[in-house]
Amino acid sequence: MPQKNRTVKSVLGGLVGLVGLSVVAGLLVTASVTPVLAMTGITGSTALSLFEKLPENLKVNSPMEQSTIYATGTDGNPYPLASFYEQNRIPLNYDQIAPVMYDAILSSEDKNFYTHGGVNLGATIKAAFGNVVGSTDRGASTITQQYVKNVQIQECEQNVDTSADNYDELVNECWSKYAIATGSEGMERKLREMRYALQIEKEYSKNDILLGYLNISSFGGQVYGIEAAANRYFSTTAANLTVAQAATIAGMVQEPNTLRIDLPGGTWTDKDGVAHNGEADGYAKTLERRNYVLDRMLKDGKITQAQYDEAYATPITPAIKTTAQGCTTAGDNAYFCQYVKSVIESDPAFGDSVEERRANLRRGGMQIYTTLDMRLQQPAVEAVHARVPQSLPGILVGGTGVSLEATTGRILAMAQNTAFNETTTANLAAGETSQVFAADRQHGGSTYGFETGSTYKLFTLLEWLNTGHSVNQVLDGRLRVISPFTVCGEKVTNKEKINNFGNGGGSVSSVARFTAQSLNTGFLAMAQQLDLCKINEVAKSLGVHYGNGDDITVGGTNANTSPNAPFPSVLGSKSVAPLQMAGAYAAVANNGVFCEPKAIDRVVGSDGQERKIPETTCTQVLTPEVAATAAFALRGVMEGGTGGNAKPNDGIQVIGKTGTAEKEHTMLIESSTKVTTAVWVGNIDGRENLSRFRNGDGTPLNNIRYGLAKAIQTAANATFGGDPFPKPDDKLTKQVTADVPNVVGMTQAAAIAALEAAGFTAAVGNPVDGPAGDVIMAQDPSGQAATGTTVTISPSNGQGIVMPDVTTKHWNAAKQELIQAGFTTMSFNASCSGNATVQSTDPAPGASTNAAQPVTVQC
Repeated sequence: MPQKNRTVKSVLGGLVGLVGLSVVAGLLVTASVTPVLAMTGITGSTALSLFEKLPENLKVNSPMEQSTIYATGTDGNPYPLASFYEQNRIPLNYDQIAPVMYDAILSSEDKNFYTHGGVNLGATIKAAFGNVVGSTDRGASTITQQYVKNVQIQECEQNVDTSADNYDELVNECWSKYAIATGSEGMERKLREMRYALQIEKEYSKNDILLGYLNISSFGGQVYGIEAAANRYFSTTAANLTVAQAATIAGMVQEPNTLRIDLPGGTWTDKDGVAHNGEADGYAKTLERRNYVLDRMLKDGKITQAQYDEAYATPITPAIKTTAQGCTTAGDNAYFCQYVKSVIESDPAFGDSVEERRANLRRGGMQIYTTLDMRLQQPAVEAVHARVPQSLPGILVGGTGVSLEATTGRILAMAQNTAFNETTTANLAAGETSQVFAADRQHGGSTYGFETGSTYKLFTLLEWLNTGHSVNQVLDGRLRVISPFTVCGEKVTNKEKINNFGNGGGSVSSVARFTAQSLNTGFLAMAQQLDLCKINEVAKSLGVHYGNGDDITVGGTNANTSPNAPFPSVLGSKSVAPLQMAGAYAAVANNGVFCEPKAIDRVVGSDGQERKIPETTCTQVLTPEVAATAAFALRGVMEGGTGGNAKPNDGIQVIGKTGTAEKEHTMLIESSTKVTTAVWVGNIDGRENLSRFRNGDGTPLNNIRYGLAKAIQTAANATFGGDPFPKPDDKLTKQVTADVPNVVGMTQAAAIAALEAAGFTAAVGNPVDGPAGDVIMAQDPSGQAATGTTVTISPSNGQGIVMPDVTTKHWNAAKQELIQAGFTTMSFNASCSGNATVQSTDPAPGASTNAAQPVTVQC
């Protein structure tokens, strides 16, 4: 950078500093040559600390490096998804660089590199004197000193906030501070540079130092290191550089941002507005510098005259290779990349602060091996793009599919219908976003998540089983107002009625049947026997939370529901990320063991050592008996229930559940014993009925989930297989029976209340003969019956006669009483004469009958 005019005072100060530099520099060299003499001769001097331990950042194998995220490819090998860097650098080993590159850099920068001790004292003092009067130290430093300078510049740059508006300006200040030695500060910097250079020469071989220099040097823009320079400017590798190419790159280190050749319009413009050092002038400044390097190489005997002539005659012809970075480069895998990036930026395993974690991602040279498996990811991407439009007029359409390994929580696939765009120009209406539909806000997803619909019924089913209830228990799931409910131990009255899908009237049936049919009223009947808070606690134990990270709470999200309405906690108007729901169903498939979703398998640092990764755990949340029985009920969903259209045709057992919320969000989750898949298709802002819109093949958006889930799970089964689910628990599938109350003689209302209180339902049958008034004359069944069984009660028709008790009475008196009671047909046996008395009657005394009933009297 150009220097300001020097004042007389500053020049004098510089001269004083120069004298000090020459004295201390002499001590430095003396110390490096004869340490014992130096240490005894300068006792009390600050030079005693000149050879203290070399700072960690100056080790020649620790440059700022890019980090790369990998998936597992279809061939089982690491598959790069994206790289992150502030300095595009690919460190090499010594034998990975063409010898001509070493020759070019040594001839132009430090021809005596292999014979000096790290410092060129005479040249350094000469350059410092020139600096006093306004020049720079260019050409004065050895390669070892330049290495030190580059490290210090990089260390300064590492401390620059990457989000700062004046980032480029701050980076340039780093260059000014360490690359140009002015005044007393510059003298101090020069002394430090010399001290460190001498120490590096003591600790490292010449080849290591030279390699470190080439790996760390700037070659313009974000290009750092010789491999990145070869890639960028000539689309080749450092091992394959020609003489002309090596000389061009070697010449850049003097003024990398001026001599770079990737800006065709020129790297600088003169006062007349003419661009220079670009394609138009043949990269004149770079060509001049390249030819200087060729001259030096020829004089040093590094190249022949023929090589020189050929290279000198070769015009500079860049073959620019653009190396993009960030998740944008991951293409269809960008949303998973964004998820991984969010993990790195938020987890303490990667640093104590957000700033440190972001810096480690862009500067730490990490190799991040993720859980994404391209054997499943690629089919998932194809399935989503084939079925869910990127955009449609009139609706913000969204769709995603995510698959987990049930036994570990590893995220195997994450696909999305939109085009990844994390710039401010992203147009959601055109299907552009960086929002990860499968994830919660912490991991790049929606603030609120998306509605789960009836997939949330899983937690009512699990709490039902946790409390010892059977899936074969029969309940009254007919359409009605169900009340009261228990909320955190207290009874809450409900005055509202909710319909079933398709406005069905419901039924009296088993819990297993309610699950297969996804019957709202059936699950409300189940929830009435549970505590709504306990249902949400089950969800929490299985990793489920609101999209913003908050715990699930009891209460309505609809303005028409009361604060403690049961519907959200039971029927699923909850805003939860599909990934969290997938994790819960995976626990059922994994014998009740819940594994937290994980995206990173291992991380290797720039030193080749394994680094700590985010901690995830697998915990036995459900008993194996509950998990097996829940799986039994959820198999019914996929085998003849609401999820049948999503069942793969490969013979592998799957469990699952469907869900629809307000006709604006649809979800479907299915799982083998190995892999769990959750898909969501919906209106991103929840304002339009999905059934009004269709995809390219004419399928209504609300039905896309079936084919989408089936395609992804089929691919999962083909790759990972699946075992039969365990048999359900005997106690949790038993037929539940109870004593049927005897309601004969009660009023109809009292009979119905008594039966329902005991867990039965009442059906009023045809009236039977009986006395006038509201009285039940008969019931079926009686004794014991399965809970929920319908008991038919028969009221009196008011036409009945109760058979009077005429036994022991004179037969003639008995006859008169029967006539008076209304009987018209009577027969008395032969013994009924004289003073005989009645021994028995048919009907028996007290029996309900009618006037037409013949009466037989025995005396």
